[in-house]
Amino acid sequence: MYGNNSILNMGEAKRRKNLGISPRETTEDIKLPQLDKKAIQQKVRSTLYKYPIIPFLFYGGAILILIGGLFLAFKFFNIA
Repeated sequence: MYGNNSILNMGEAKRRKNLGISPRETTEDIKLPQLDKKAIQQKVRSTLYKYPIIPFLFYGGAILILIGGLFLAFKFFNIA
């Protein structure tokens, strides 16, 4: 157990060299796709112009969630 301590502390490159294994292949860097902000902005604007009710639905949903949260808080803490 104590004789194998040097093997446990050895880095992977040294271990591969001692075992006679070829070095690990280098991997290519991952290239993230570039976002075209202007195209995305154009799509969002065209959708909002096509369906102008969307912002009202989002705001209405947010207000309902806030009112529901307040109601549940009042009910949970028995405030009234």
